[in-house]
Amino acid sequence: MIGSRRRGWLALVLALVATAALLPLPWLVVLEGQRPRLALPGPTGTTFVLRWTHSVEREDWEERFRIEPDGGLMLVATRFKTFGAGVPDQAGTETHLQNGWVVMSGIRRPVDPLHVQAAAAEHYRLRYRGWTLALTGPGTPPILTFTTRDAPLLTMLPALLRAVGRHWRTP
Repeated sequence: MIGSRRRGWLALVLALVATAALLPLPWLVVLEGQRPRLALPGPTGTTFVLRWTHSVEREDWEERFRIEPDGGLMLVATRFKTFGAGVPDQAGTETHLQNGWVVMSGIRRPVDPLHVQAAAAEHYRLRYRGWTLALTGPGTPPILTFTTRDAPLLTMLPALLRAVGRHWRTP
């Protein structure tokens, strides 16, 4: 009787794990070509920041994005240290100085999918929920595509593990 009960519980647990592994979930996916390079949980409202060193100004630049209810990506804010060529004097609904940064918020520009050529000299980083993930490396700069998709954990697991394996905490 006890063995039968344990087998029943084991079957239930395995069924729940299998269901969780196969049930489609929302993901923020970074593709390199057609292959998912990184995957992170991406339900509606999730925000992330791309940070890089501007190639001319040699100052860091950040853009904040949000995942919309339809799964699209929306640019919602940007911040940078100095104005330079190609930088608008105003974007969004508010522009102000904050701790040495020019901050432009209230931007609502759809960017789905978002394509980035992550050159090593520009030191691209992805900030997500307190993690920072390096996106650049030696060699030919990859063209990365940021998008969302609904997919089972089982299919996103390799890209999720790559993301977890390459993160570091921000101070």
